[in-house]
Amino acid sequence: MNKFLSALRRLVTGEPQARFELMKRVAGAIYPAYRFKWPQMGWWEDAEFSRYLERFGELGGMNADRRWMLGQLLRLTQRVPGDTAECGVYLGASSYLICRFNRSLGAGTRHHVMFDSFEGLSAPESADGDYWREGDLSVPLDAVRKALAEFADTEYLKGWIPSRFPEVAERRFSFVHIDVDLHAPTRDSIEFFYPRLNPGGILLCDDYGCTTCPGATQAIDDYLRDKPEKMLALCSGGGFMIRGCATAG
Repeated sequence: MNKFLSALRRLVTGEPQARFELMKRVAGAIYPAYRFKWPQMGWWEDAEFSRYLERFGELGGMNADRRWMLGQLLRLTQRVPGDTAECGVYLGASSYLICRFNRSLGAGTRHHVMFDSFEGLSAPESADGDYWREGDLSVPLDAVRKALAEFADTEYLKGWIPSRFPEVAERRFSFVHIDVDLHAPTRDSIEFFYPRLNPGGILLCDDYGCTTCPGATQAIDDYLRDKPEKMLALCSGGGFMIRGCATAG
């Protein structure tokens, strides 16, 4: 109790480390299984990135780590030829980062294509568990168009995956982001895009390794079982693979 009162007094004086320690103690009592991380992350101070998070209402949200990592992985593909794609667009936050990076490479260098029903998730299968429901995460196409209005070289292919994949079957890709949460569309997405990734191209699955998306993880692992590449699981959730980069199983 004395330690707690001492920490509380330091909180009143405004010491950041004391506030963090007190928060850990209080939250630990409420949710003992939760694991905190140190807050001294340099990228938290990146003003441009913070403005981006604010644009999509995520400055205080739970996806900031994943957004930052997506941006870093894009940098690895700077010299990889090919277009970019996203399967599962939601509010357009990930596509915004992809489009912004594409624009930095020069107009017309890359084309970004987006696949989404814009009607929410399809019906989950048994492999998907019981977290998601049909129709979850529905965002209308017009809202996404508005969020990405500043970018050229974009294409919206509305429909249930994989119905519109054939329209880009002749293209090659440098970066593909899969964020469809469920087993079937994740399976269909990696089956289509893996052979169309150029060497050095990256496939990032936002749902990989998340306990709310067991079907997505299973679909990725099943497809890559006989491939030289394997997914590298990220500590913030999600996973990625680099085409042509063999990974230990």
